[in-house]
Amino acid sequence: MTTQFAEHPLTAARWEHFSHEADVGVRGVGPDMASAFVQAAIAMTAVITEPQCVLPQTPVEIACQAPDAELLLYDWLNALVYEMATRHMLFSQFSVDIDGTRLQACAWGERVDTARHRPRVEVKGATLTELRVDQGSDGLWRAQCIVDV
Repeated sequence: MTTQFAEHPLTAARWEHFSHEADVGVRGVGPDMASAFVQAAIAMTAVITEPQCVLPQTPVEIACQAPDAELLLYDWLNALVYEMATRHMLFSQFSVDIDGTRLQACAWGERVDTARHRPRVEVKGATLTELRVDQGSDGLWRAQCIVDV
């Protein structure tokens, strides 16, 4: 399992990868659900390339709505995959606001530069496998699923 702290190593927010047969599990952990969603998005970028190599130059607005938190995470990650594929971009910074079952977000990134980003794999999409969003007994939120590579 790979674990990476966001910009502030002393905070609880972090992202992780976990093993799953041929695909990759992404997990975001944070003090609130929105932070966990941000960290899950960074974990997904980290499947492709080193997030710190992606310059946050261009903002892309994203909005999602789903009947529950798990499907909201699924829709959020798949919206990012769609934006990456259609705009030929990678994202490294995110702001997420969650109001019930609605998500408003902005992802910042840049066009893929294969020489600099050296993409390892293409993420085809988030899956429903091991999809979970919950708050643990430690008070931290976790948002996870398996992404198809």
